[in-house]
Amino acid sequence: MSYLSAADPRRRPRILLIDADEGVRRQLQLVLDWHGYDVRSFGTAAPVLQGGYSDATDILITDYAPPDSNGIAVLRILQSRGWEGRAVLITGTPSLEQERCARASGFAAVLEKPVHHGDLIAAIALN
Repeated sequence: MSYLSAADPRRRPRILLIDADEGVRRQLQLVLDWHGYDVRSFGTAAPVLQGGYSDATDILITDYAPPDSNGIAVLRILQSRGWEGRAVLITGTPSLEQERCARASGFAAVLEKPVHHGDLIAAIALN
């Protein structure tokens, strides 16, 4: 059974998706929705950090470099506020240092763009 199981089995797991590229964001949102997730997507990190969306969120999927922040910093800020969900970093500029830093910060997975849909679903569904 997945860690996403909730008291209400009808509740769809909630995802916050941050990526500046509208095409990538839309494509991932459609795939995630099709797989049964409730997705809120944003082109920047500001609405996520200012809007209180994380309180009702199970999973964060963020680009490494949204235009107004850094994906690792976004996760650290959410964690400092008590958020304990699963996080996945997506990046168009992968490096060993970036992955090391992301994993040390609590990201469960680091996926290279273009993101393969099966890899993304597996990354967010793992226990």
